[in-house]
Amino acid sequence: MSRALLRREQAISFVKEEFSKGLQKELNIIPVSGPLVVLDGTGINDDLNSIERPVKFPIKSLNDKNAVVVHSLAKWKRIRLKELEIEPGEGIITDMRALRPDEDYSPIHSIYVDQWDWEKVIVAQDRQLDYLFSTVKSIYEVIKQTEQNVEAKYPQLKAVLPQQITFISSEDLLQKYPTFTSKQRENEICKEFGAVFIYGIGGELSNGELHDARAADYDDWSTENSAGFRGLNGDILVWNPVLESAFELSSMGIRVDKEALTKQLEIRDSLDRKNLLFHSMLLDDQLTESIGGGIGQSRMCMFMLKSRHIGEVQASIWDGKVKEKLKEENIELL
Repeated sequence: MSRALLRREQAISFVKEEFSKGLQKELNIIPVSGPLVVLDGTGINDDLNSIERPVKFPIKSLNDKNAVVVHSLAKWKRIRLKELEIEPGEGIITDMRALRPDEDYSPIHSIYVDQWDWEKVIVAQDRQLDYLFSTVKSIYEVIKQTEQNVEAKYPQLKAVLPQQITFISSEDLLQKYPTFTSKQRENEICKEFGAVFIYGIGGELSNGELHDARAADYDDWSTENSAGFRGLNGDILVWNPVLESAFELSSMGIRVDKEALTKQLEIRDSLDRKNLLFHSMLLDDQLTESIGGGIGQSRMCMFMLKSRHIGEVQASIWDGKVKEKLKEENIELL
């Protein structure tokens, strides 16, 4: 069994290397170092859905100032673009490692998160769906090429992705399946098309609900777009034939400008955050326009290697009963 685990580790490394190399070339982004922790109270850490608690601890050498383990690097990257003087059309990518202790365990979730966090400088004219969709297509091409490379190396792992990714707004998706929950809608659309980008996620839909929650201060989910809806962000999802469900690989979008940040903070009743470091820098025109996102490394490996559980492709902490149940199902965790 140990040799089988070793071969799995080698396959995981192959997927990560292939995808990372392809993404850097396709998006014209440069690898940089990223932090595991940031100082608390700066507004730099990703608030995700604004309710998750970060891991927090005092630093003795900084007079017990609190640091937090990152949830992701959505806002840190934007500051880093400025510090590195990245030009329009260029960007950065980093291996992000995070802890999300409030995450609910499932076959696709653990408290440990690893993703490619990328961010790219754009100009104001790029703040539109055409540019967003073009970027999504570029990322999808890398996903498809990686899948084909995996099949070439491991012939038993057959490629299943369609040639093209389908685009649909969260509002149109609601109208298509008005009686379904958002997750049920994702399942249906992914089963039908194989690969989908659902855009406009975070704002209120016509039924008064959110397709999914988004924090107010990174993705722009409130600006009116050329399709007549709101939002310049979205999720890349594929149909996972092993799990028989929709499978999110990436959350991404054009980032907030001053107007969108103020509007979204007001919608979320969070205008007090305007005085935090990140938010004040953006409102003072110190940060560039950008597009960016996170692409799950373990998720990508799960999909490419046809894994049934995220613990097969990452080392995390699991409940003893869960481990025993998975063992009975011949699922061996790392």
